[in-house]
Amino acid sequence: MSKEWKIYTKTGDKGKTALIGGTRVPKYDIRIEAYGTVDELNAHIGLLRDMDIDAYSKKVLLEVQDRLFTMESSLAQDGRQTAHSLPVLHPDDVELLEKEMDKMNEHLPTLTAFILPGGHQVVSYCHVARTVCRRAERLTIKMNEKYPTDSLNIRYLNRLSDYLFVLARKFSADFDVPESIWKPRV
Repeated sequence: MSKEWKIYTKTGDKGKTALIGGTRVPKYDIRIEAYGTVDELNAHIGLLRDMDIDAYSKKVLLEVQDRLFTMESSLAQDGRQTAHSLPVLHPDDVELLEKEMDKMNEHLPTLTAFILPGGHQVVSYCHVARTVCRRAERLTIKMNEKYPTDSLNIRYLNRLSDYLFVLARKFSADFDVPESIWKPRV
């Protein structure tokens, strides 16, 4: 990064920001909400990756963070032609999450009830990331109604929230903490 490049531009001081392509929109625009929530998710995954977890999970989470940056650039486009091409998600990205869940599930007890988040700080961070992921998914679906986006963005978020749930279960097993089963009062 050049020393000439400054993080502040002052162009957002009146409540507007630019999409990729140059269109300026209010900071509450659904596209900003969608990619901003994906950015929030990315920060939560970074926090999870900073925990005392196995190296392989850290590697997968780092790849997830990269894919989320890819998605953010896709969600931030205004539909105009840009001077440079942007990265895109691939079906393999979704398949990776599915394969990782299948591998983890081979070593986990069968799920027979809802599980309450908690039991260990790492498990709780997974659940926080999962819920932010679900919010990002909802906002991206809402955005898609007015500003169509690649359907892989929605599929990836859907699968990622499932992955984070299974990862939480894996970490419960890794840290030998019992899962808290929800027992509804009726």
